[in-house]
Amino acid sequence: MILPVYTYGNAILRKQASNIDADYPGLKTLINNMYQTMYNADGIGLAAPQIGLPIRLLVIDLSPFKEDNPELGEFKITMINPRIIEQSKTEIMMEEGCLSIPGVYENVMRPQKIKISYFDADFNKHTDEFSGQKARVIQHEYDHLEGNLFTDKISPLRRQLIKSKLINISRGKTTCRYKTTKAL
Repeated sequence: MILPVYTYGNAILRKQASNIDADYPGLKTLINNMYQTMYNADGIGLAAPQIGLPIRLLVIDLSPFKEDNPELGEFKITMINPRIIEQSKTEIMMEEGCLSIPGVYENVMRPQKIKISYFDADFNKHTDEFSGQKARVIQHEYDHLEGNLFTDKISPLRRQLIKSKLINISRGKTTCRYKTTKAL
């Protein structure tokens, strides 16, 4: 089932998400619904707060990048209760966008490498290291679990320049080809 994406200004996007356990009701269905929602919106990542659930769950599929980078084409991951445990000091700037902030794209500095612990969809525990685009997307979605948005990482001047766009998004005055729900 395709779910509405909560947009900028909704309080759920600023709430720190809580851990869940393997008995979380309808977990497999929820994960499937999150992937369907993400694909419907042409996204590459989605965190549970973006669909109105304050839980530590995110999904990522980088297959849209497979033509330019075959390694990314094989990267599809579900992370439950993730915790970043290490970050490199080396940072890289790249443009980011977000399904919850439609039409806004900004350059964001992020650590190039991370080490993260998480559970997969079958609740098997993992601790993995990621770099490059994988690390960037994981960090972007992870930020949603912490109540942060990529716009928090841009300069005050850039935030001021996009302020009217953010206000319009929070008021539901934006056009989007996927289903959204405006701020509450």
